[in-house]
Amino acid sequence: MMTKDSLLGETWAMMDWLVDTRRSLHRIPEGGDEEYETQRELCRILDGLGLPYEKRKTSVVALVEGGKPGPVVGMRADMDALPVVEPENRPNRSRHEGYMHACGHDAHMTVALGAARYFAARKQGLKGSVKLLFQPAEETTGGAADMIAAGCLENPHVDYIIGCHVQPSVPVGMVELKHGAFNGASDVLRLVVKGKGGHAAYPDLGIDAIMIAAKVVDALHAVVSRYVSPLSEAVITLGTINGGTRNNIIADRVEMTGTIRTTDPAVRAVVGARVRSIVSGIPEALGGTGEAEIIPGYTALINHDWVVDLMAEKAREILGSDSIHWKEKPSLGVEDFSFFLQERPGAFYHLGCGNPGRGITAALHSRDFDIDEACLPVGVAMHVATTLALLGKKP
Repeated sequence: MMTKDSLLGETWAMMDWLVDTRRSLHRIPEGGDEEYETQRELCRILDGLGLPYEKRKTSVVALVEGGKPGPVVGMRADMDALPVVEPENRPNRSRHEGYMHACGHDAHMTVALGAARYFAARKQGLKGSVKLLFQPAEETTGGAADMIAAGCLENPHVDYIIGCHVQPSVPVGMVELKHGAFNGASDVLRLVVKGKGGHAAYPDLGIDAIMIAAKVVDALHAVVSRYVSPLSEAVITLGTINGGTRNNIIADRVEMTGTIRTTDPAVRAVVGARVRSIVSGIPEALGGTGEAEIIPGYTALINHDWVVDLMAEKAREILGSDSIHWKEKPSLGVEDFSFFLQERPGAFYHLGCGNPGRGITAALHSRDFDIDEACLPVGVAMHVATTLALLGKKP
């Protein structure tokens, strides 16, 4: 069995390389589906490791082919950055003004590359293969679905898949795990209420779309409290509302947009059905009409429990018995690793990167976000240990 000291020793021996790699990627943040310089840097590093890879658009798929037959384990690392201006006093600051790796995807790529380096040096004795999936557009269009549709889980066929996300609320040296739902699904709402315009002095001759919209908004906010179990997670948010042209004209049209967030596919279906019923039924009862368009977004990220148990076992072995923070509730923020878990058994975990003693506590997506780079060898060790365990499982 790989011991704590031997595996962490191997990954800590990479520390200088991991830090250099992370900082090189940190300096070149790019938006979703625009990660061309990031792609070139990844390919340069993979060339240095002697690993074959394929490019499609801005994604990169690399392979560490083992010398012996066995399963294939996929590792996903997202690539894109956020339109955030990084503070000027940061070392290794972004060279792309207006963009910053404020969500830690530079660390995710580095962890995957560190695991690739580990396995590349041992591939002749490897029973199976490791496939690295460098994925664009996690923050925007959901690049995971596009990569899957393009066949990234085939040739060779991926049997299991793992992924991680740095988390500043979790101390460096620890991981955060959860069985079942880890992140929520998010669907976009586009609602239209139509009435009949008229003079404000003669409301009986018009059909007030604003009045009707107010009733719709009120009813929508009752969906979660009355049609979803209080033990389930769901939220409806209306973010915009627009209607009317002048203060003395009865509005004939109101448009609204928002989101639905859930963690259970059954709850997602119930909420969607209720929204459609309300948006069509209330306007009709009041003399108008209503239309609801629900655009599916990211699906809920639901871990496979047996892989979570395996991760927990490995975390205790290599990081210690007190290294796991068990996540109590899922986040209703989205994560498109969910699409991979719909296709293959696997799990997603949070890699602790916070360090209050050094002031590293800022939230993800903040311009003040940073990581304690000591999380990098920890992430590599977790990826390596979990992958080795999965390679020993018969698909």
